[in-house]
Amino acid sequence: TAIFVPFTTQELFDNGKESLYYGLNALSNNLIMVDRKKLKNPNGLILGTPGSGKSFSAKREICNAFLVTDDDILVCDPESEYAPLVERLHGQVIHISPSSTQYINPMDINTNYSEEDNPLALKADFILSLCELVVGGKEGLKPVEKTVIDRCVHKIYAPYFEHPCPETVPMLEDLYNALLTQDEPEAHHVAAALEIYVKGSLNIFNHRTNVDIDNRIVCYDIKQLGKQLKKLGMLIVQDQVWGRVTANRSVGKSTRYYADEFHLLLKDEQTAAYSVEIWKRFRKWGGIPTALTQNVKDLLASPEVSNIFENSDFVYMLNQANGDRQILAKQLNISPHQLSYVTHSGEGEGLLFFGNVILPFVDHFPKDLELYRILTTRLSEVVEAKHE
Repeated sequence: TAIFVPFTTQELFDNGKESLYYGLNALSNNLIMVDRKKLKNPNGLILGTPGSGKSFSAKREICNAFLVTDDDILVCDPESEYAPLVERLHGQVIHISPSSTQYINPMDINTNYSEEDNPLALKADFILSLCELVVGGKEGLKPVEKTVIDRCVHKIYAPYFEHPCPETVPMLEDLYNALLTQDEPEAHHVAAALEIYVKGSLNIFNHRTNVDIDNRIVCYDIKQLGKQLKKLGMLIVQDQVWGRVTANRSVGKSTRYYADEFHLLLKDEQTAAYSVEIWKRFRKWGGIPTALTQNVKDLLASPEVSNIFENSDFVYMLNQANGDRQILAKQLNISPHQLSYVTHSGEGEGLLFFGNVILPFVDHFPKDLELYRILTTRLSEVVEAKHE
């Protein structure tokens, strides 16, 4: 019996009604079925080199969560990979690009936006992050610039909090105009940097939201934004997701959020700080965020960002590059034997960290299914599916 059933293996099988499938145990071939909501901290990371199956794993979890749970599902999609699945599930795909007529307003807010008495403090934090990206430069925003932005934010949101309705939500142009009325030259410097996003060729974020962001599954497709706008788009999507999480919390609903190419948000200090803050807050508000990234070095470049690692009890680790393997082994206390499961491993093979359990998994998805054709991002297979 011991030959056929290795007694030394650990199993992960939870038959709760919201347990999802994550592959087969590589040692015993038993199913891995777990519910991330039962973790102390359900935040998750999906790590792996390009082509190791990160996006596929995320889409498979999205599909299972859609069918098994009642959770809302939101996706930030910088590479336009999730639209076929979301459309098949009758979700809303929002294409955000300079030529699109679908808009989301970065200034959107709701009265549940923060648990403190003043929801504006967190929104001001987001707008500072946004202005930091816009103004750019290695130094980021100067203290005086932060002060004038904060002052203007309080001024432009005053009408909304007097009469909360969609018509009184400010737009980027209101911030721009408020900055121009200030005496400080720093205010005019920030306004000048904002001008291209308000009146110039990049004014896509100076419109009121005109899409159905209340669908159960929403995909924000930002591939067409180009390098200059992509980070800005990701930050704005993250803020939109936060708005949804706060609204869902008041009705007792969980919200799953998937952020692909997450390392793009971690390169600027202010956007990294805002992302870490959101990561910490999500859990308390019934949010289940999952970040996908291939550059673990970026993820651990600053102590602030390593908080994301420490605040994630679910890590789905696929094949790793050599430099990243050493960093992860040290960070997660992985033994040399366990490390072999993410060394030159095939697609859909790796290590699953679930709370205190580390388990090697295999997930070879059948390629003859219609679902596989919807989930795959391999170019040759995508082209082939289109011709069929």
